[in-house]
Amino acid sequence: MTANNNNDDRTAGGPSEALRALDRLTGTWRISGGAEGTVRYEWMPGGFFLLQHIDLVQDGETVTGLEVIGCLKPFGEPPGTDVVSRFYGSDGSTLDYVYELTGDTLTIWAGAKGSPAYYEGTFSPDGTTATGAWVYPGGGGYASTMTRV
Repeated sequence: MTANNNNDDRTAGGPSEALRALDRLTGTWRISGGAEGTVRYEWMPGGFFLLQHIDLVQDGETVTGLEVIGCLKPFGEPPGTDVVSRFYGSDGSTLDYVYELTGDTLTIWAGAKGSPAYYEGTFSPDGTTATGAWVYPGGGGYASTMTRV
């Protein structure tokens, strides 16, 4: 991980392995498919949160905002195991997601893990693209490709 490149684990107070796996997202990506534009991922100092800066156009509407990705750690409690996020849109919207990276497959559920609305994509062997699709209940969704800039 760029911001915290050590071997600590959650029990030693460091970020979880599941969160650290998302390091492959860091950098700027061009998005194409059902949404067009760019997203940029960067670690917040300390390495406990990955920030995604969003600047897209989807269905003719501009979508800009910030997503904060990490493990929940309520006051006085241990960190959660799921990697969750909240998107804050410039239109006042807030959306929650759960991230999971298994091998080269990235899954992002809208709302709770296991939700019928999700993204599933696969990274290329060299890590410069991820190709997949957003799936919505009732058969909706769209193809999406991320290409590292």
